[in-house]
Amino acid sequence: MKSMTWKPDPDHDPEVNAYLDDMNHAPYITIGAIILGLFCLFTFIVVVSVF
Repeated sequence: MKSMTWKPDPDHDPEVNAYLDDMNHAPYITIGAIILGLFCLFTFIVVVSVF
């Protein structure tokens, strides 16, 4: 059985780091677009309900 203690793997670590650099980012543009869309929808509902 393999030891469960983590040890650096110099052969595999650069691949893992490159993958994490590419994939591990928060989707700020998507979050902003959703918030902007909800704000516009709310504004539209308020304007339509006034008239």
